[in-house]
Amino acid sequence: MDNKLLLIILDGVPYRNFRRLFGNLEGWVDSGQARVWKHRAALPSTSASCYATIHTGVTPQEHGCTGNGNVFRLSHKDVFAQTRAAGGVTGAVAHSFWSEFFNRHPFDYVRDIEYDEPDSTSINHGRFHTMTGYGLVNQMTPSDVDLFATLTNLCLRHGLNYGMLHTCTLDSMGHRFFHESQEMDHACHVMDEMLAPFIPKWLAAGYEVIVTADHGQDERGHHGGRGALQQETALYYFGPAEGPAPDVVIDQVQLAPTILHRLGAEPANTMKAKSFLS
Repeated sequence: MDNKLLLIILDGVPYRNFRRLFGNLEGWVDSGQARVWKHRAALPSTSASCYATIHTGVTPQEHGCTGNGNVFRLSHKDVFAQTRAAGGVTGAVAHSFWSEFFNRHPFDYVRDIEYDEPDSTSINHGRFHTMTGYGLVNQMTPSDVDLFATLTNLCLRHGLNYGMLHTCTLDSMGHRFFHESQEMDHACHVMDEMLAPFIPKWLAAGYEVIVTADHGQDERGHHGGRGALQQETALYYFGPAEGPAPDVVIDQVQLAPTILHRLGAEPANTMKAKSFLS
């Protein structure tokens, strides 16, 4: 496999805050170096359910993860497994739920916090955090620049074809301060500024890059339901592929087959949606 792609998931960012507060991402859209679409999350628009949908390409009603309290090793084929089957190398820097879904369940703090397993049929190189002790006054999230640097390190050391990064910072901030607040304006600005220097590095290394969220959040810091603020986020794409018209809404089940299409890997037969990139 020669193609390479990175998926960056900034947890819990509603569409209007991406478009309003991420000046670097929006600047690349204005310059023609990136394209952006609205991205609609699956229902329930709950984090774990959306993580599973993004990588299996099926809805929670099919893969069975109905919320954050129902995390298990998924039985459906996924982006990591399909990439491995096509000869690619995979990596993830993310919350421990991702390791449980796509590698091993339950998560073992010592065994699974960091691993390099070249023969794995799913995630070869994993760097995970658990957010144990998380609460409104105790966020327990790593620095995002450390996460971006860790993914870059894995790309350089292991030649990842597919790498995925997930950070909960903005979701956690949104639950605490809600998205219409000075604190959230600042948090989104800081995230955009931390992410920006890494995107040119990844592009120079030959990666296509997708930046999106798993879901949004509403005025009271809630998500899980159908409201537009809860369900709708943005998706930014850096790469050479052709995409749909700017007003087209990307359905979350389209991400898995699209990523695999761009990598040159075969989507699983359970991934029924069409790629939104040529």
